[in-house]
Amino acid sequence: MSVLDNVDASTNLAKNNELQLLVFRINNSPESAYYAINVFKTREVVESRNHYLTQIPSSHHLLEGTIILRGLQIPILNLPAWLSSPLTKDEIKISNILVCDFNGVIIGLRIMSAYRVIKKNWNEMHAPDSYRLKSDGLVMNDTRLEDGSLCLILDYEKLLADAIPQALVDVASDAENLKGLNIPEKLKNGTVLIAEDSKTAQRALIQIFQHAKIDIKLFDNGKKLVDYITSLGKDALAETPAIITDIEMPEMSGFTVIQILKANPLFNKIPIIVNSSMTSENNRREAESLGANGFIEKTKSHNIIPLIVSVMGAK
Repeated sequence: MSVLDNVDASTNLAKNNELQLLVFRINNSPESAYYAINVFKTREVVESRNHYLTQIPSSHHLLEGTIILRGLQIPILNLPAWLSSPLTKDEIKISNILVCDFNGVIIGLRIMSAYRVIKKNWNEMHAPDSYRLKSDGLVMNDTRLEDGSLCLILDYEKLLADAIPQALVDVASDAENLKGLNIPEKLKNGTVLIAEDSKTAQRALIQIFQHAKIDIKLFDNGKKLVDYITSLGKDALAETPAIITDIEMPEMSGFTVIQILKANPLFNKIPIIVNSSMTSENNRREAESLGANGFIEKTKSHNIIPLIVSVMGAK
């Protein structure tokens, strides 16, 4: 669709602390909020009426069914219902489906219409504390459009966790990965620093590290992590066995976190692992070129401790 044409390369944006967002609406009400998603998690927008929906018995109420698109069977999630703004039957007939790719999991989000693509700097993305008061919050951060309208970025990983939990990380399997694993004393006795803005992803990481009895310190964005480790100064290397960072975060992207820490002689020996749903080869190469020591998909986060041990052994 034309609104998705001519987007810039994701890695060029991310390394400049920028991103592009596809802005859309979930209904036709003049009071309807604007919502957005990173364009590099999107594939296309198709008209709902052109695709037959096959319902799935006993499925989650947000999982409407599946459609066949270009030979793929794609589950359709009811985004308006998740946001407590269900569409009428007539609205559903004229709605669209936003086809997205999360860690190789292809899904369709029901929306009303795609609005436009905008470019933003991550420091223009805001995450008010009010979004984080409840662990079940749906909004991660927000930004403003040119006319001052508020645009909300949702925790799409939470939507997946609610409707298709089997598509996300299998936390239970991380116990198997720890069997026979020789965890270095520095990892046992230190504190792994993690920059991750998704509450859903945070919960998975908390469980994984609790199982391994490894201490972590979580930050809602990259800037908070950088500010914290800077406050440690020369003690950072001794106290921090590894750093884990997402790529997409308000205030400061993960790529910028890597650039800053690898440029500082106090911190550049600390291994950095990227844990992201932006899993293209370009993003992997860019992370490596900036100095990241490892890259793992969020759906495979249960493998993150063996990866840290491997990276520490290689240094």
